[in-house]
Amino acid sequence: MDDSNISKNLGRPLSGKQSGPLSGTASGNARPTLKTIAYMTGLGITTVSRALKDAPDIGVDTKERVRLVAAQLGYQPNRAGVRLRTGKTNVIALVLSIEEELMGFTSQMMVGISEVLAGTQYHLVLTPHVHQKDPMAPVRYILDTGSADGMIISRTLPDDPRVALMTERNFPFATHGRTDMGICHPFHDFDNEAYAFQAVERLAARGRRRIALLAPPSKLSYYLHTRIGFERGLATFGVAEAAMGRITSEAPLDEIRTQMQALMQSAEPPDGIISISGSSTIALVAGLEAAGRRLGQEVDIVSKQSAEFLNWIRPEIYTVNESVRQAGRELAKAVIARIDGVAPELLQSISGPVWSAMAPRD
Repeated sequence: MDDSNISKNLGRPLSGKQSGPLSGTASGNARPTLKTIAYMTGLGITTVSRALKDAPDIGVDTKERVRLVAAQLGYQPNRAGVRLRTGKTNVIALVLSIEEELMGFTSQMMVGISEVLAGTQYHLVLTPHVHQKDPMAPVRYILDTGSADGMIISRTLPDDPRVALMTERNFPFATHGRTDMGICHPFHDFDNEAYAFQAVERLAARGRRRIALLAPPSKLSYYLHTRIGFERGLATFGVAEAAMGRITSEAPLDEIRTQMQALMQSAEPPDGIISISGSSTIALVAGLEAAGRRLGQEVDIVSKQSAEFLNWIRPEIYTVNESVRQAGRELAKAVIARIDGVAPELLQSISGPVWSAMAPRD
């Protein structure tokens, strides 16, 4: 069957009464199969299957013809069938807390992962969970049901039981963030130590002497990295810390606002603030302005953000961009490579702080 006949076949209406190989396959409720593609191309089902798998013994022209028809029909492999034949699901599971940062974290992460998976046989499945509950539950479910070939997790702990379990099960995974438990595994991380150090440096250059840090919860790995950079900056530039109290970047925004207002109304308020979270920074600004302080004059803020938006509403904020989209791309490449047997020590990367071009100039 030549390409002109393929086009004719693809364009002809298929009624519910039609008989023959395509009966019911292109109706609104049925999905196209290998048999459908074989009929439309005039090829055997085995040839079609091998062409879709990029088998070396199938000609380039035949592969292109089969892929064209498959794309026009909207063909998708049946995952259950693939799993029965190969033992694989062709699924990468992304386990994310539903409390991840408000300003685009989840969507940017998914976009980055999807950009890499688009050129592969893998599909992305998001597995949300509540981080106050057992973080092991979604990981155990995926491992016990075999519902994915690889996994990406975030919110890593220095000694993370999820990493220990997946390593014990020899299950391919990558983490957004590092651990400190003697297990070599794939990861991508942002250099929060460098960010905190550079933030102190920027504020000290502005003449700020009392600097507060809105840090992540102390149980998370990147809290330690942030504190190391912050304390090194304090010592290097001869400035002091203004304690933020027990509030963290994951506190409700109204609590962050209230704490900031109280801190700015205290006897020794900070004149510089470093925020680890873009959404939290909005609450910080609201709190200091409620206390009658002027941003960019009496107090400066340096904030990390996962999408450029802070300078749209407050040009005075010094901002550093963390590309969560890039993180998604790196994590997707790492977990696929791990599935293919690449050594974990070759699948580790760290991205550095990038100061926003929209931030104010000194």
